[in-house]
Formats: sequence, C-alpha cells, structure tokens
Amino acid sequence: MNRKILLLVLIAIFVGYAGLTLSESVTPYVSIAEAQAATSTVQVKGLLDEKSPPPEQVADEFRFVLRDEGDGRTMAVKYAGLKPDRFEEAYHIVAIGKYDGSDGAFHANKLLIKCPSKYENQRGGA
Repeated sequence: MNRKILLLVLIAIFVGYAGLTLSESVTPYVSIAEAQAATSTVQVKGLLDEKSPPPEQVADEFRFVLRDEGDGRTMAVKYAGLKPDRFEEAYHIVAIGKYDGSDGAFHANKLLIKCPSKYENQRGGA
C-alpha cells in the first residue's frame, strides 16, 4: 500500500512540475496594443509598415516598423540579430520579445518570417 501511495505522490509531483514548466514556455499571440501593455514575453504578428522608414541593420541590431493588421497601429521593433533571409518576401512577421517603454520599441529576441509557399501558385490548378 505504501508503494502505491509513494508512486502516486511521485506522479503528482511530476505532472505538476511538467505543467508549470509548460505554462512558463507558452508565449501568447497579442496585438500591438496588448504587447505595449504586457510585462512578459509575447508574440506579435503583423506586417512590415510600408509608410515608415525602411528596415535597417545597425551594428548587431535589425530595426523595422511592424503594423497591426487589425487596427493599423504601428510599433518600432529592434531585433537583436541580423536581418533574416527572405525578409523582403515576408507577408507576415512574428516578433517574440518584450516592449520597452523607455525607448518606445519592441525588443525581439526571435523573428519568424512567414513567406508565401512555393506551391501557392499551383493552388486551384490540376
């Protein structure tokens, strides 16, 4: 009987630890307005803002302006890294990081570039 209780306690501890670890690794998608108010790491999906200054690489930091598809709000993004390949072809950009109110920019530690599929032109065909 004691072994069964010990086993159940160990399983409960493992499940609790796994759940806590998983919940800390989940990064929610938010709008630009929500990203500017967030205090934790978030994911912001948007488009490259064509009306803003063009993207630029400054030393080890890539800078651009992201536009929210929903409300059109814009936000400067500073990515700690080099410009991603195929950045110009992107139709959506996902920036993962935190907003810094002191300089008014979203500091991204990861960028996901979503480009059109090479098979997109074949849709609807034979």
